Amino acid sequence: TPRSTLPPAHHHQDIAALQDRLTRLSQASLSINESLDLDDVFRKVLDSARSLTGAHYGVITTINDAGHNNAFLSSGTTPEEHRRLAEMPERHQLFGYLSRLSAPMRVDDFQSHTRSLGMPEFSPLLPVRAFLGAPIRYRGASMGHIYLAKPDGAPEFTREDEETLVMFASHAALAIANARRYRDEQRARNDLEALVSLSPMGVLVFDARTGDLLLVNEEARRIGGGQHEPADYIHELLRSTTLRRADGREIALGEHPIAQIIRSGESVRAEEVSLVLPDGRSVSALLNVASLSSADGEVESVVVTLQDMTPLNELERLRAEFLGLVSHELRTPLTSIKGAATTLLTTLDSLDPAELLQFIRIIDAQADHMRELIGALLDVVRIETGTLSVTPEPVAVARLVDEARTMFLSGADRNRVEIDLAPDLPRVMADRRRITQVLTNLLSNADRHSRESPVILITAAQEEFHVAISVADRGAGVPAERLPHLFRKFYGAEGPAAGWEFGGTGLGLAICKGIVEAHGGRIWAESDGLGLGSSLTFTLPVATESDTPDRMEHPRLPSLNRGAAAPPARILAVDDDPHTLRYVRDTLSQAGYTPIVTANPADVQQLIETNRPDLMLLDLMLPGIDGIELMQGILQTTNIPIIFLSAYGQDDFVTRAFRSGAADYVVKPFSPTELVARIQAALHKWAGLPITEPTEPYVLANLTINYAERRVFVAGRQVALTATEYDLLAQLSINYERPLTHDQLLRRVWGLGNSGDARLVRTVVTRLRRKLGDNAHQPAYIFTQPGVGYRMPQPDGPLPDGSLPDGSLPKE
Repeated sequence: TPRSTLPPAHHHQDIAALQDRLTRLSQASLSINESLDLDDVFRKVLDSARSLTGAHYGVITTINDAGHNNAFLSSGTTPEEHRRLAEMPERHQLFGYLSRLSAPMRVDDFQSHTRSLGMPEFSPLLPVRAFLGAPIRYRGASMGHIYLAKPDGAPEFTREDEETLVMFASHAALAIANARRYRDEQRARNDLEALVSLSPMGVLVFDARTGDLLLVNEEARRIGGGQHEPADYIHELLRSTTLRRADGREIALGEHPIAQIIRSGESVRAEEVSLVLPDGRSVSALLNVASLSSADGEVESVVVTLQDMTPLNELERLRAEFLGLVSHELRTPLTSIKGAATTLLTTLDSLDPAELLQFIRIIDAQADHMRELIGALLDVVRIETGTLSVTPEPVAVARLVDEARTMFLSGADRNRVEIDLAPDLPRVMADRRRITQVLTNLLSNADRHSRESPVILITAAQEEFHVAISVADRGAGVPAERLPHLFRKFYGAEGPAAGWEFGGTGLGLAICKGIVEAHGGRIWAESDGLGLGSSLTFTLPVATESDTPDRMEHPRLPSLNRGAAAPPARILAVDDDPHTLRYVRDTLSQAGYTPIVTANPADVQQLIETNRPDLMLLDLMLPGIDGIELMQGILQTTNIPIIFLSAYGQDDFVTRAFRSGAADYVVKPFSPTELVARIQAALHKWAGLPITEPTEPYVLANLTINYAERRVFVAGRQVALTATEYDLLAQLSINYERPLTHDQLLRRVWGLGNSGDARLVRTVVTRLRRKLGDNAHQPAYIFTQPGVGYRMPQPDGPLPDGSLPDGSLPKE
């Protein structure tokens, strides 16, 4: 072995220095491992690194699992120096360069080094000269960097400082990884505890060896009736509880703790049990039990979940009561109809005209009552499935209130209605038919429970972007505890509350709530208590300037009056049901049309050739032939609008009829008013009556729509459109910047009512976009408004009223 050239004293000094470094490094490593708090670990890492190397400043940057910087801490800096360092505009450039270093870096003049690399000056932020940096790596992956610095005049970092920092960085990596793992586990545990605590299902966790209760959440406490009791109370409660299982076995939990029962490994899945509590209550619950085992297969804990079945059982009870109530409500008018019809059949010859008319009125009134009940049931189904259709249009509040008041007072023995509307109320966005239904229902409710005080008051006032409409009475009032529940389904079927609901079915106010919320409003009830009256209020959104009627509403069609010399329209009705045929014939006659009726499909062609009808009403199901097949044969030789009258309202029937060429589709039963309105709409559209359109073209980028000539150009090239495609494009362009719903487009382009198929609109829009070269994902002309419909932007050239977008008039 070669002899050392150093004196023995130097050997002792080196060994002492090395031992000192190792001692200080060991103490620093122990210090940073004392805590699992991540912020505390970062602080101790920086302080220890500075202490080990004699650095004045220290900075640590860390990288998360995704490879992004997520922490920046400093040590040895004043708050102002840290702020300047953290807000330095070039910080990302500087530390980005440093973070790419995979090996330690030691320089004597950091400012000169960064200047040589074209980096920004660092001295204005900190008086840094000597610099030492090392990466923090754990299992081959970078976790961040430690940067140390000394100011001018301080000794430079030595090679021993660099080696010490590299060794310390490896210890720091382990400490940071442990702290991160602990933080993640704590977060997961806290999230799990929060989830269990807020779970709507009761959760209990037992120690399988001792039977001790380890965890119980709030829902389990509520089921047991001990929400605010200490843990000892829950233990005592369990010991006094009896579990009645689905097979009839009763288990006293005090004698056989549940952990011992399940220790054998038995699992329970969705078993309906009854818990007999010490206070005598019996709670029906859905029980699940699972065992958690250790790695060697020994059961360590048992998890029990309980789902309280009381609300579901109550709902089933309400449903059963509701079905019985509906059956009774439907049976009552049906009994009256059956009795009147039987009397007419057996004593028709002996009845005088007055008696005959009275029986017919009974049948008519009771049939209307049944129709209202069925309509209410259908509305509830649409609300539940999210398919309730509303078509809001700008309308005056006074008009809505007046229509509802007129409809309400048309009934016999009604209370007096007073109206007090705030002056200058703005128009609201409302589906007139639906909101009239809401108001009429609220008036009927007020009338029913305020017979002793025969005055109902309707008020309305603007509240920011909504108008609040209230229906108030001075009658019986509502207890405070019942107010939040008035708009629940079936609530009206519960005993005394039935007086609050339409027909006692428990659906009226629930339907009102669904309709109002479909408009974007809300509805609530207020009362000062029993005998002090009540008030039901709902809100509707205010119509914006872009929703004004002159730009939104379809141009008014000319009257159907063809002049004094013009003969009335001839309507051919084909239906094998004699009652429907007579009903339709009387409706057409009273509306001023000339009815032509037949029950035999074989006579249709001859009747068309002989009478040349203007429109045809056709039953969907006819003896020996399908109504759609009959229509297709007629349309091959005759061009007239055909409206189906059918008891089948399913989407596939309606869609098939429209796709085969039907002008409209009316579902039985229907009112005379609805039938006449559908006929008028079809005749208007089919007759090609003029519709007022703008005189100036619509110009948007390369698109030009010439309304006068009904021609469309893209980049100067004419685009061939069908009549339907042009009409839809014209409607969207005339109403630019305002989304039109599917129902609005159906009525304006196809002339259909609410029974139209929105898929027709989507199909035509798809064809239009293809012909115009418009991309649905990045449109230039036709934009999709999610959940609403379609719109087109404001034009570049003259607007439909002749003005320019800036408000000026075009130059001649």
